[in-house]
Amino acid sequence: MGLFSGLLGLPLAPLKGVVWIAEKLGSEADRQMNDPAVLRAKIDEVERAFERGEIGEAERDEQQEELLGRLVGRRGGDGDG
Repeated sequence: MGLFSGLLGLPLAPLKGVVWIAEKLGSEADRQMNDPAVLRAKIDEVERAFERGEIGEAERDEQQEELLGRLVGRRGGDGDG
């Protein structure tokens, strides 16, 4: 029975591989987007863009608030609930 079910499942093997890769890419992207070091670097970059005059104060505040929310949310998710 194992050989028979293996042969029947063979056409689905490429699809299973694509799904597995997509899941891995999604989890890695999520990890990188919520990495505290990456978030802090992005906050600093937003501040530098403001200082260079590339963005306004309102845009700086909005971006920093969103990044800080992700940073605090990541920390808060570890213990409080």
